[in-house]
Amino acid sequence: METKNTEDTGKNMPEKKFRAGAVCATIWENMGKTKEGEPTAYKTISVERNYKDKNDEWKSTNSFRVNDLPRLSLVLSKAYEHVALKDMTSSNLA
Repeated sequence: METKNTEDTGKNMPEKKFRAGAVCATIWENMGKTKEGEPTAYKTISVERNYKDKNDEWKSTNSFRVNDLPRLSLVLSKAYEHVALKDMTSSNLA
């Protein structure tokens, strides 16, 4: 699968990140193909929580504690707002 936002390394770069404390939602823009074989862009959202392990090294996980849920809700809401508003702006320009 091809990607749109890339560096010289060929890695897909995030479109936008929203962080609330240790919880983060990242928006990615990806390129794919429709059933007809036409190129199309689509967005994905990844979420993670950062923490320090017993050796004081930073790690990340996709598991959340109950106390993380308000922050998770906030970053997901912001991510949705960003994607929805951007899509509305794009469709109004067309």
